[in-house]
Amino acid sequence: MLLSMTGYGRGTTTYLDKTIVTEIRSLNSKFADLRMKVPQNYREKEHEIRRMISERLERGKIDFNIDIQSVAGEEGFSLNKPLFRKYHQELSRLASELSLNEGDLMQSILRLPNVVGSNSDVLNNEEWMVVQKTIEEAVKNFDAFRLVEGASIESDMRMRIGIIQDNLEKIKPFEDERVVKLRHRLFQNLEEYLGKEKIDENRFEQEIIYYLEKMDITEEKVRLSQHCLFFLEELDQKHTQKGRKLSFISQEIGREINTLGAKAYSPDIQRLVVAMKDELEKIKEQVANSL
Repeated sequence: MLLSMTGYGRGTTTYLDKTIVTEIRSLNSKFADLRMKVPQNYREKEHEIRRMISERLERGKIDFNIDIQSVAGEEGFSLNKPLFRKYHQELSRLASELSLNEGDLMQSILRLPNVVGSNSDVLNNEEWMVVQKTIEEAVKNFDAFRLVEGASIESDMRMRIGIIQDNLEKIKPFEDERVVKLRHRLFQNLEEYLGKEKIDENRFEQEIIYYLEKMDITEEKVRLSQHCLFFLEELDQKHTQKGRKLSFISQEIGREINTLGAKAYSPDIQRLVVAMKDELEKIKEQVANSL
């Protein structure tokens, strides 16, 4: 089971004359980065809310918001008239000094902090219990969203690992062919510069063995195959925090693919290497979005 780091969850509950709405959004991040927006009278519980969210969401760039909507309408909220007048006075004077159009100054002031607030300044235990349930609902919906996204990511990564494995198998027919081409090219070069009668056959065979050792890609193929299997085994694990480990394995896969390319000495093998690199880059993009 794989979870996506990107997700969205919403919880809604009615308490007395107001509707409590909680929302969670998350994007990719290597660490936990939680930003919260809660009503003024909920600030005393901010630390506890932060703990509830951080423990469940683990990591990612997370935005959490609690919105209170009054069922009764305006009665549930109050206007800070002295603060409104102060904002209006200062902003009108500044607009006059700078010859600016005031526009819809009233709407702008109403959106400023602490101008409009809730009449309820104290969060009682009963309301806090309701808020906790609403947060749990948002987290539950958030996890369900991430699970669906994670299943899609996992399916895509399995498919791309399979393509890398297929391309690895396709290398085999070209290995012997490049040895024949290397032998022919070296002999042709020596014959051109020294003449056929001056070529030391024993020395020539020693040079061929030297180049064959440099060209041998058996170890790289074995390690790459093992890393691909390790990647799939990690996807099969039941725990959900796999992103970091999958990232490390994909780095090892990349090293072996690069070494194969450096030791290829074959345009056909190079094409397969490029195809594997392309699939690996797409895998890394998906791993970056995994928890």
